[in-house]
Amino acid sequence: MSPLATGSLPTRSIGPFEVSAIGLGCMNLSHAYGVPPPPHAAEALLRRALELGITLFDTAALYGFGENEELLGRVLAPHRREINLASKCGMTGVQGKRVIDGRPETLRRTCDESLRRLRTDVIDLYYLHRWDRAVPIEDSVGALSDLVRAGKVRAIGLSEVSAATLVRAHAVHPIAALQSEYSLWTRNSEIAALQTCRQIGAAFVAFSPLGRGFFGGELRDATALASGDIRRTMPRFESEAYSANLQLLDQYAALAQEAGCTPAQLALAWLLARGPHVVPIPGTTRIRHLEDNVGAAAVNLRGDLATRLDALINQGSVSGARYGANTQTEIDTEEF
Repeated sequence: MSPLATGSLPTRSIGPFEVSAIGLGCMNLSHAYGVPPPPHAAEALLRRALELGITLFDTAALYGFGENEELLGRVLAPHRREINLASKCGMTGVQGKRVIDGRPETLRRTCDESLRRLRTDVIDLYYLHRWDRAVPIEDSVGALSDLVRAGKVRAIGLSEVSAATLVRAHAVHPIAALQSEYSLWTRNSEIAALQTCRQIGAAFVAFSPLGRGFFGGELRDATALASGDIRRTMPRFESEAYSANLQLLDQYAALAQEAGCTPAQLALAWLLARGPHVVPIPGTTRIRHLEDNVGAAAVNLRGDLATRLDALINQGSVSGARYGANTQTEIDTEEF
């Protein structure tokens, strides 16, 4: 399946915005998956995303400890009126370490820092990256609502929280989007969060929609991952579990062939079919993968293909947890 024509992506709603149905998660360009690409390559990928019609760009203060926001600021500032810019606060790099801090004074300060790095005077969608359990969610969201009133933020989002926490936050200020991991092999959101988003009118923004590369079909040896790659700490990518998961890929690839698309496109098309409020934001460092991902918007899952996909890959058929024990304590999502 060839990618859609330049600029022809369909749109979906996030709060007051109409955004491309497939956005771009920008973390990979600066953070977490081993050595990031050189600046010229990262900048070229962002420019190609613009050409393909992507209008939703997702970053965070944490990614590269500010470097990712600076990258987006350099490339996207001239196109600011044509795009929707999302960033995150509440989890940042402090003296080289990741720190979760949802205190109102911290969120106000880091918003100003992000605005400077992004070279803009307003962030369209500003997420609380992680809920700081030491701070009531109402206090953190209250601080974000102050940023809306100050004109520094247009809409508020949350990341990796439960439906119950989402409802509490929404009572303080309308929540435009919940961003959590969602893919064929990560279904936690189906317990309650997806339905709650629908009920309150929030979008569900799906990060890692390709299973952190698994559904691209090219990662056959998880032991070959770079030493700094966060997947090395994830149980799902440990040798025994990943070998078991690989047994699913051949059948999955056959379903993609039946659908007339690539494996990555099938995973994204499945997500797009979960509901009109679902917006996947795959990340990549390669332009050919970016172009392939965008092509998913043209894929239709006919007949019982979605049902067969669900039966093949689901929470019960996948080996290994998505996070290790330490990281699991930092998130608030429902668990099976």
